[in-house]
Amino acid sequence: MNPLAWGAGQRLRGSKRFATKMILALLVVILIPTLTSVLFYNASSKLVKKNVRVTSLQLVRQAADALSAIMLAGTDASNILYSDVKLQQAARNTSPTPEDEEAYKTYVSNLLNNYVGSNSFVKTLYVLREEGTSWGSGSFKLSKIYVQSLHDLDWAAMAREKDGETAWGRLAYDPYSGIGDINDLVLPVIRVIKDFESLDDVGYLLVNLDGNKILDRFGQIRLGDTGGFFVVDESGTIVIDRRLDRLGQPLSDPELRQWAATGKTAEFEHEEDGVRYYHIKQLLSNGWSVVGSVPIHEITDELTRMRRLIWTSALGFALLAVAIGLVLARQVTKPIQQLTSQMKVAEGGDFTARTEVRSKDEIGLLSRQFNKMIKRVDELVREVREVHEGRRQAELRAVMHRINPHFLFNTLSTIKWLVRYNQSAKAYNALSSLVLLLEANMGKKGSFVTLAEELDIVAKYLSILQIRYDTEFRLHLDIASEAETFPVPRMLVQPIVENAVFHGLVPVGGGGDIWIEARATEEAISIAIRDNGRGISPDDLQKLDVPQGAESSGMTGIGLTHVREWIRLYYPAGSELRIDGGGAAGGTVVRMKLIKPADDIAKRKGE
Repeated sequence: MNPLAWGAGQRLRGSKRFATKMILALLVVILIPTLTSVLFYNASSKLVKKNVRVTSLQLVRQAADALSAIMLAGTDASNILYSDVKLQQAARNTSPTPEDEEAYKTYVSNLLNNYVGSNSFVKTLYVLREEGTSWGSGSFKLSKIYVQSLHDLDWAAMAREKDGETAWGRLAYDPYSGIGDINDLVLPVIRVIKDFESLDDVGYLLVNLDGNKILDRFGQIRLGDTGGFFVVDESGTIVIDRRLDRLGQPLSDPELRQWAATGKTAEFEHEEDGVRYYHIKQLLSNGWSVVGSVPIHEITDELTRMRRLIWTSALGFALLAVAIGLVLARQVTKPIQQLTSQMKVAEGGDFTARTEVRSKDEIGLLSRQFNKMIKRVDELVREVREVHEGRRQAELRAVMHRINPHFLFNTLSTIKWLVRYNQSAKAYNALSSLVLLLEANMGKKGSFVTLAEELDIVAKYLSILQIRYDTEFRLHLDIASEAETFPVPRMLVQPIVENAVFHGLVPVGGGGDIWIEARATEEAISIAIRDNGRGISPDDLQKLDVPQGAESSGMTGIGLTHVREWIRLYYPAGSELRIDGGGAAGGTVVRMKLIKPADDIAKRKGE
């Protein structure tokens, strides 16, 4: 994997983490008031529910107190009239004389009407007998009594069961008053009139409380928007309700009915038709219960709206935080990405990279400092390159100064021996070849020649060696066209050919052959120099693998050292010189791999 690409990916992921951190930070900042709101909501919810419970208890007690006050008026009326002596006499006397009957009628009617007039909650009063005359207040209709036997009526049976104690009937229309079918809505208090002497039942006392006033009092006490109060008896049957169609009906839910009739707790919840209700009750003195009922959602609507508002606000602020975080992160990461991109360019070796971040914040300052740094690095790299190139050129010149005297020494030694042995013609030819060789070298500028020019120098040098050893050295060339123009240091191949002659061909006597092949690839030039001389032993090959060891053993001499230094100084890493045996063919093979400089490879790729 490309390390630059990996680094860029890491930096990109870093910018994403920065954006994530910024968004998370904003979310945390928003989360704090949101959590505070939630905690406040929970505390408020508990407080509101507590207040609703307390308020509901107060309301149901208020409703119970209002109804108790009205019922107390009925109980008082029943007690007062029940204890009236003359009313007792009138009820007990079933066969009065006409005079007594008229007197009883006048007294009882006045008594009843006066009491109704003095008590606003008492609507009508009746003294009813199964035999004889009955009396009543207001628009009492005696004829309505005889429609049905009193003894067969439910309220009469309930009164007889109480045996002189008060009994309560449910809210209903008064059957014994009014014009036609228009009757008053009343709550009856029923009582059997007992003969104080014989304790026989002699009649019934009915105190009818004003039902409309009872419902008005209930209506004034509200529980929620649609909730209200109703009254149930000991069996869970509804006896007072603003919804008159429910009168006399047992509560539909068995659990609710059981709770309302005999439950010990003051509160109860149940679900009906998909709506959950909250109920609260208060017992009355007669065993009935005032029940308040309200849909729970009416109690909790404000809390629900508050909760919805809190979470909606939290969501809205969270989305806003994400948007703001992305915008702020982009403002920060975009210039950082630009800076990172230019750093990547500089990392690749291009020190002309410059950032264009113009902001006045810390990132802009970092950008300007980066530009200054890259400019200074570029200057330092140029200086280092110049110093390195100067140093390299000096080393090259030093090598050249070593190899040239060595070459001249060997050549002049040959000529000296030719002159000494009076071989003037050969000495002349050798001097002529040397002049041509020096002329070829002196005609070139710089330390480098093409491979073709270097091989021309090798050919001239072999002609001198042929004169020295009075034998023939045959040179065979197989050079690729691209390799011919490849620049090599002057005298790169010549020392290797010289070693081949001195250490390979001369020891076996007579002449010999030297083959030079050169091949080119996209990255390198490969040169192989082979001879058919005596070859090289494995021990010597092992020593030659270590240049220092080879030099110390005297095997390579100054020539091979020179070649190794040329390759090290001029060519990129990976370039090498390797010496191998010739195998079955004999001789020695010297291989050079010269890596092309990077600018040369780039130039060729561009072409």
